[in-house]
Amino acid sequence: MNSARATFPIEDYDLDATLSSGQAFRWKQMDGCWEGVIGAHWVRLRIEGSSLVAETAEPVNDWNWLRYYLQLDVNLPAIIATFPEDEPMQASLQSCQGLRLLRQDLWECLASFICSSTKQIVQIQQIIAALCKTHGAALPVPSGHLAANRFPTAEQIAALTEQELRNCKMGFRAPYLLGTARAIVNGEVDLEAIRKMELGRAREELVKFPGVGVKIADCVLLFAYGFDEAFPVDVWIMKAIQQLYFPKRRASLKRLRHFTQTHFGPHAGYAQQYLFHYMRVKKRQPIDQHT
Repeated sequence: MNSARATFPIEDYDLDATLSSGQAFRWKQMDGCWEGVIGAHWVRLRIEGSSLVAETAEPVNDWNWLRYYLQLDVNLPAIIATFPEDEPMQASLQSCQGLRLLRQDLWECLASFICSSTKQIVQIQQIIAALCKTHGAALPVPSGHLAANRFPTAEQIAALTEQELRNCKMGFRAPYLLGTARAIVNGEVDLEAIRKMELGRAREELVKFPGVGVKIADCVLLFAYGFDEAFPVDVWIMKAIQQLYFPKRRASLKRLRHFTQTHFGPHAGYAQQYLFHYMRVKKRQPIDQHT
């Protein structure tokens, strides 16, 4: 099998933080590298000095799919310059320097976050691994390597039964994923059309899907569509905001929500990801559950 290898110059890019910060759930760290699947490609990534090295198990003529997914061309300093200069934000920046937002496939991101409800990251990874292994198309991998599979398409999921999805350990999320897949296949919601909408309208479209509330919609808008102003809010990020910004007095839920909507600027979603990862990994707070 003819593999491919490419090297990309990088600056201020923390691959570990980016791939482990709860944005995507198909990456595994192995022998100093990260292995995962992006679309139709099994890929291995590692940092060598000031370069990112990517390897696939088959020839690649155009690497734009990887540049797009990893957001290699994003001007991170320009984004960070819009963040508030308060103590918690600056501590998060120092601890998570180089963290980027990914730009994922629309359907895979939506389906993944439907599966994430009330689960911790390791459990979400297990559900999605079972779903892909059981129902996703096989991909080329290096000789002797464990098998890898594509994420099942909406059409493939729509053709399944609820029980087949429950067999992937997704529990009550199974009918939500099945209903969403069938709504997409039936043309009830056009995922691509959402790209051209303003944030509020885009959110309204996504919450039409079964099992998709505002928090899941905002995750998809942030991690797949690139709406940087989307700020996913759940009980865990609210606890983080309370602890970081209102440590001496308990703020009302209304005040906390208003704070998240107004304090963090035009790239609020980026800021949220820094705060989330900082609290979960650096301060060892148990906020890695998606609700």
